Amino acid sequence: MKKFCVYALVVFGITCIGSTAFAGNINITGSTTVLPVAQKIAEAYMKEHPDVKISISGGGSGEGIKAIIDGTTDIADSSRFIKDKEIKLALEKGKYPVPFSVSYDCIVPVVHPTNPVTSLTLEQLKKIYKGEINNWKDVGGEDKKIVVVSRDTSSGTYEVWEEKVMNKERIYPGVLLQASNGAVAQAISGNPHAIGYIGLGYVNSSVKTVKVNDIEGSEVTTLNGSFPISRPLFMFTSGWPTGDTLNFINYVLHPQKGQVQVKEAGFIPLY
Repeated sequence: MKKFCVYALVVFGITCIGSTAFAGNINITGSTTVLPVAQKIAEAYMKEHPDVKISISGGGSGEGIKAIIDGTTDIADSSRFIKDKEIKLALEKGKYPVPFSVSYDCIVPVVHPTNPVTSLTLEQLKKIYKGEINNWKDVGGEDKKIVVVSRDTSSGTYEVWEEKVMNKERIYPGVLLQASNGAVAQAISGNPHAIGYIGLGYVNSSVKTVKVNDIEGSEVTTLNGSFPISRPLFMFTSGWPTGDTLNFINYVLHPQKGQVQVKEAGFIPLY
């Protein structure tokens, strides 16, 4: 994670020399995890630059990167790094995706507030999502069947979970798939026996976070690397950004501007 932070700092130092551009429109699409960060920053940016209009949509990290490759968006939000096969496809189309680390996040397991379970190990989480543990009593809870909720497989959040929790093994077919972090949180809040996972910025009073290996997911444990399911969040541009896109990326990375909005959105600033 340090290398991503250093990269962002270097990028910020270089891009601050960007020139003034004609005002216009900026399209942003992709990760639902990065969505509230992008929305919060865009609102602040448009207040300072009322002649610039920014449109933002979700759809998932894969959709955002696909849009960059296809040339249908200016910025792709992604909660994971670009895949080798996506780089290959981009190069074949003459596109050169450039990554900007814009904040940090951790993926936290969540349960219903009435669930007595407070901590699970990575191994227990893996077994729950493989269907090998299917009753809460096996992990210190009540004698109730576990309802397992996951992000859909096109999600960057799912892919990070698959890598860091599942060790590249697939979740079992009985898992309920949801299209966004908000949908996962809503599903958990409505079912006392459910478990899911969401980005830290989506945690609210309707769900209860569960520690992993007795470590709570937080800004401190994410930045010091002790929480095991942490990640940087990205914005990608097609080639080095110019004009309004460059100015917006500068704003996102600015410690007293965009990074303040990152924290207000409930995520973890770079600095």
